[in-house]
Amino acid sequence: MTKIIVNADDFGYSKGVNLGIIEAHLNGIVNSATMMMNMYAVEHGVELAKKYPTLGLGVHLVLTAGKPLLEDLEGIVDQNGVFLKQTYWYGNPTEASVDEVEQEWDAQIQRFLSFGLTPTHLDSHHHVHMIPVLQPVIAKLSQKYDLPVRISEQHPIDGIKPFTDQLLTDFYGSDIPLDYFETITERIKSGVGSVEVMVHPALVDNHLKNGTSYCFERLTELDILTTAKLPSEIELVKF
Repeated sequence: MTKIIVNADDFGYSKGVNLGIIEAHLNGIVNSATMMMNMYAVEHGVELAKKYPTLGLGVHLVLTAGKPLLEDLEGIVDQNGVFLKQTYWYGNPTEASVDEVEQEWDAQIQRFLSFGLTPTHLDSHHHVHMIPVLQPVIAKLSQKYDLPVRISEQHPIDGIKPFTDQLLTDFYGSDIPLDYFETITERIKSGVGSVEVMVHPALVDNHLKNGTSYCFERLTELDILTTAKLPSEIELVKF
């Protein structure tokens, strides 16, 4: 029996995202989410998380969207105090201010904890924790808080406890197969005991529509996630 975690990214981004994730949890197969602690609807997300504690909740560390929680940072923001874009980080810059990244990510975890929530794991917006220059940062935070981390076999990270054995990131885009979960065993490697599927369901609101190009596809994700049937050999993890 393979255990599956269907994790909804971007919890806290907007109220529409939050409500879409809760809908996909209560009436679908989403059993986990990760929260962006610097976003518009964090408090709304915390309220929902406490109301529905069966949804596992981790921290979606942010480095490429919005503004940091900390002030007086210079090496990871632009002239307007906004986080640098992902293109900068995906250049794996050797001059990057990794100390500031660690300070900011630690602050994001601390804010999560300040709400009285218990985190299940760590991952990051745009997968930046997998970039080589930032892997020591996520490893250090993983050890500090004793939390597992989203993994990818293309970007192995030393010094962490992996959240699952396999990560699937192909439930994304404008052409997701309607039978994605019914045929998911075709995507899972032989002998894998646990797998995470990254998803992004949402109800579209103005904050989401004005903030990201990946918008209306989230409605399609929500439709699939609330109608999907898992194969008998796949078991949803319960939190």
